Order: sequence, then C-alpha cells, then structure tokens
Amino acid sequence: MSGAHARGRTRGGEEGGEWGAVRGGSPTGPQPAAHAAWQDEPSAGMHTGWEDGPRAAAHSGWEDEPSAGMHTGWQDEPQAAARAGWQDEPSAGMHTGWQDEPSAAWQAGAPGGRRTAPGPATGTAPHATPRTRRPAPPKGAAKGAPNDAANDAAPPTRPGKGPRADLGTEITASLVVFLVALPLCIGVAVASGVPAELGIISGVIGGLVVGAVRGSTLQVSGPAAGLAALVAETVAEHGLAMLGVIVLGSGILQIVLGVVRLGRMFQAISLAVVQGMLAGIGLPLMFSQVYPMADSKAPGVPIENMAGIPGLVAGILTDRQAMIATVLGVVTVVLSFAWKNVPGPVKKIPAALVAVGIGIAVAALPGVDVKTLQVGDLLAAVSVPGGEQFAGLADAAIITSILTFTVIASAESLFTAAAVDRMHSGPRTRYNTELIAQGAGNTIAGILGALPITAVVARSSANVQAGAKTRLSRTLHGLWLLAFAMLLPQVLALIPISVLAGVLVHSGWKLFGPAEFPKMWRQDRGEFAVMTLTTLVIVATALLEGVLIGLAAGIVLAALRMSQTVIRQHVEDDTAKVVMAGNATFLRLPNVIEALEAAAAAGKPRIRLDLTGVTHLDHACRNQIEEFTTQQRGKGLRVELLMPGPATPAATAEQTPAPAPTRASAPASVPPSTPAPGPDAEWFYLDTRPLPNDYDDHADYAERPPLVR
Repeated sequence: MSGAHARGRTRGGEEGGEWGAVRGGSPTGPQPAAHAAWQDEPSAGMHTGWEDGPRAAAHSGWEDEPSAGMHTGWQDEPQAAARAGWQDEPSAGMHTGWQDEPSAAWQAGAPGGRRTAPGPATGTAPHATPRTRRPAPPKGAAKGAPNDAANDAAPPTRPGKGPRADLGTEITASLVVFLVALPLCIGVAVASGVPAELGIISGVIGGLVVGAVRGSTLQVSGPAAGLAALVAETVAEHGLAMLGVIVLGSGILQIVLGVVRLGRMFQAISLAVVQGMLAGIGLPLMFSQVYPMADSKAPGVPIENMAGIPGLVAGILTDRQAMIATVLGVVTVVLSFAWKNVPGPVKKIPAALVAVGIGIAVAALPGVDVKTLQVGDLLAAVSVPGGEQFAGLADAAIITSILTFTVIASAESLFTAAAVDRMHSGPRTRYNTELIAQGAGNTIAGILGALPITAVVARSSANVQAGAKTRLSRTLHGLWLLAFAMLLPQVLALIPISVLAGVLVHSGWKLFGPAEFPKMWRQDRGEFAVMTLTTLVIVATALLEGVLIGLAAGIVLAALRMSQTVIRQHVEDDTAKVVMAGNATFLRLPNVIEALEAAAAAGKPRIRLDLTGVTHLDHACRNQIEEFTTQQRGKGLRVELLMPGPATPAATAEQTPAPAPTRASAPASVPPSTPAPGPDAEWFYLDTRPLPNDYDDHADYAERPPLVR
C-alpha cells in the first residue's frame, strides 16, 4: 500500500488508518455522534467544513445554526456550486477525498502530494496542479488525531457563520424586546382575566426557558394576545386553579409532538384557515378590550360584547373619568398605528412604552381617577396545581381544553416562526426542536399556574429590527422582566388599565387583518369563502369549533377541485360513445350517471365507454359503471368498456427472442425487458389519428382539437 493510502481512508472508503478525514483542507478530530463521515469509516453522508461548523443537509446541525443546503470549504474562499476543495485548484466534479490520496472524482496523482485532475467536461485534457502538501503526522500518532502542524499553519475559521454577534448589540436588542414585552405581558394577563403577575411570569419563562433552546434563534415567546380570549373563557368556565393543569397538559403534549417529529404537521393547513383563525381571534379581542379602555367590564361572549357597544358609548359620554380613560386608550391606539412614521431615532422606542409613559403622567394629574394596574408579589402569585386539580383530568371538557390549547398554541408558534424566518437571513427555525422548546416552556408555566406561552410576532419583529443575531437577546429579555418585576413592582401599579387595553386593541386589529379579506377575494374566491366561514364560526361559537369547521371546509374545497372529471359523449354511426378523463370520484357521480343515461337513451345497438383517460376512479364511480355495463348487456346491447389500469408487461428477451437482423433492415437495440408500470403510474389517452401530410410546417395541426379535453 502506498504512503498515501497508509494514512487513512478516502471518500470512496479505502482501508486505512492513522488519522482523520480531511474536507476542504482542514484536519478533523473526533466528530459528534450525528456526523456520518468518521475517520475510519466509509462516509455515509457528506462531511463538509470544520468540526465546529454547520453540517450538510443530512447532519442535524451544530451549535445554534442549522445548515442551509451544503456548506463546502472555507469561510473566506470563493466556492463553486459543488466544489469542496482548495481555493487554488480547479475542482472537477466533487472532491471528497484526502489531500494527497486518490479520490472518486480525481485520478491518482504522482507521489509526493502532486495530483493530476481531469480536464473539464471530457477529462481527456489533464492538467497538473501542485498541492500544498500537508505535513506528515508524527509516527505513532493516534488514529483520528489532528495534525498540529497543519492547525498552526492554517487556523480554522467558523464557516458559514459570518461575523460574530456583537455583545453590545445583543444587550441593546434584549432591552428593546423587554420594553415591547412588558406592556404586552401585563395587558394579555388583564385581558385573560388573571392577575398581572401571571403574565410577567409567563414572559420570564418565555425568555429564560424557551429562549435558551436552539429551535429558533430570533423568535421571542411569551403570553400572546391570540390566546387571551381562550384563556378568559377557560378561567370563567373551569376556574383559575385549573388553568395550570390545562397548560401543563398542553406543554407535555407539545413535547411529545416534537419528539415524534410532527412539528411540520402544522404547516399542512390551508392558509385560508390560518388567516380565518387569526381574524377570528383578533375581532373578539378588539371588542372585548373596548370596555377596559373605558374602565368598564365586558359583558361576556363576543356577540354580547358587540351588541353592548352602543350602551358603552352612552355611558362614556355621561362619565368624566370614563371619558378620560377612553381618551388615553384611543391615544394609545393612534400612537401604535402612527409611531412607525415618526422621523429620526425616536421611533426606535416602542410605541406601547411611549403610551404607557403618557398614561402614567396623565394618571398622576390631580382630579384624574382612572383605574390603574394592581401588581403584587410574583412568588405569591404562583399556584402549583394539586391533587384536586389533577383529578379534573377525568372531565372530558378539561381534555378538550388541553387539545385546544395545544393545537392553537403550536400552530401560532410555528406560523410565527415561518413569518420571522422571512424577516432575516440567519439560521432557519428547526420546527420540531422549537415545538419541544414551546412545550418545555408551557410545562413549567403550567406547574407555576401561569399563562400559556406562544411565539409572538410583535416581540420577534422588534428583536430582528434591533439587530439581534443570536439567542442571547431573547434570553436576556426574560431576565430584565424578572428583575423589573422583583425590584420595581411599584412602577407597574402606576400604569392605567385603559392604556394596556389600547395596546391590545391594536394587537387585535393586526390579528384581524381586514386587508387580507379583499386580497384573498382577488386571489381565490373559494379560499375566501373558507377564510370567512372560519372567522364567523369562531366569533359565533368558539375557537376550536371554528378551526375544525374551517379545516373541514378547506378539505371539501380541495376535494371538489381535485375531482375534475371531463366527460364527452357523442354518437358515431351505430355507436354511442362516452369518453371520460380526469379524476372520477363520488363527488362527480351525478355527472357520470347523466352521461351513462344519455348513452343508453341514444338507442344505438353499441355503447363504447372509454375510461383510459381517467387518472383516478374511485369505488363509487367504478361500481356505477360496472352496474350500467351489466344492465345494458342484459338488454342485448353490445357494450365495450375500456377501464384504466396497468398495461400488459412486455415480453422479455427470453420469452420472445428478437428476430435476426437482415441486410434490408438495420439491427435494432432491443432492451432485455420492459418493467410493468407501477400502481401509481399516470395514464393518458393519446390521439392516435395520423398526422397530416404538411405536418412539417404544422401550422394547421396546431389548431387540431384533441380527442379528449
């Protein structure tokens, strides 16, 4: 064995030995368990880059960045589409072996580290390019040990990660997220009918627990306005003590879904259902928060809240303090919409924080008596579920609530993750890992009796816009929430409730997204119907019922659109012909029956049913056609039935030997066998009519109609 071969194993898997595989010119030491290309094993995947860099598509990743596609080589060297070698050598195909060993894509080179690469395209014009020979490892070096000399000569970089995140930027971004999250945490808790401390506890968990897991780098989690109405309904029906059990059960179920890798399952939902769900959450949220804006209490369900608006307006006009509170709420809503248009660096301050400052200042004026937030001790607000609460799991209504929380919280988090991924060019979200992280956060929140946690678009977008690059910013924001609530609780008691209600009215409007309805109408009116139906059912009944009905409507719409059956019937001489193409399902059974009855009523002695253009024939249509055929044959008619199905396999060379070629005919290449099409093969009806004589110019032939439309 040559000296090159004595030092290891190439990409193709030659036997070897003493030290690890090299990819892109870097020596490697021991690799993590998920890595598929070890120093003395054949490469099962494709090892590309450094030990601490991102891996290829088959590798589960390293550190906190998923691999996007296939990273090959050094960070500071230009790479070709499939090139993974050195910068100063042209790569023919994919170089995957040793620096001085033959590879599958390279010809064996001369000893001494010089390689001969095939020329481009044909490989017949080789050119020699000297390689920088790697220093030989010391004798007796352990197998897989890195070459220290090579390491000293070329210190590794972090491929694909770009510049390291700036610590100052991360801290600044965390403060921005904290300022956005603080009023939202408190406002969501108030809207949910629970103490404000529970909202802060959930915000802390969303930062310190969910934020520390590497599922999503920039997405920020906490109590969400989208679940406020559901939480309020649950607390009113089952009590605050049962909320912890429900949230705990949802968290455990989310972890299970993530472990079995069903995180992406939530993406298989019609966009119309998703937008209808968000609109169905946002519309009731707006109407429920109009009452706290006037220091009043909402009547109850969404329909009652909408019907009570005229009475609320009349009460505001007769109560001076209610009018002041309403003005504060309206100012908050206006600031939330208009603050992005403020020029200069001032607009970097969150609008909600500016509104809170104005509200505190107005509430401190003499003669103003608006309701302010009541905040107590965080530890005193913790309520760990006991045996009595866990006994409630025997109630079917509690199980239904757990399933509802799980579906809605998971869907909202993963939809938010997709939206946040579109805001930046950094690492993409790992959906299953993120679902496990959300489940861990909700499990702890349930143990502490706090609010459920989901990803929140407002905080996540603020995190991205503030320049965050790593998980540090979202984790630190949870720390700031905890410190503020523990050290300065008296400041929270100065915030007017009407200001927080105004913040949530703005959040409800964004969830409602009225501009999405005309947009959907222009794009797809069928999906518009599904979206509108989902929203109306949620407003009229409840969130779970609306989502289920929306999903059912979306499935029916998809089934109708997939069941496109084209039926042509005509009479030719003594034959009544029916030609079918497309997907024949029970949804199109009335059309099929009508065509069959018309063929029978034609009074011809012969009926021809051509179904060879049908790509899918379900049991209902097949049964109807076969019954019709039997019935007509019983009447003495001749019925020709051409059913869709696999063709007869062609004879093999052994069964039907090919005739010997003669002088008059050139020898033909006959394949040894032709495999039969599988059950999933698609069949098409071909127009077998002869081509016209003037087909070469095929001007007239372009206008020729096909046999089956």
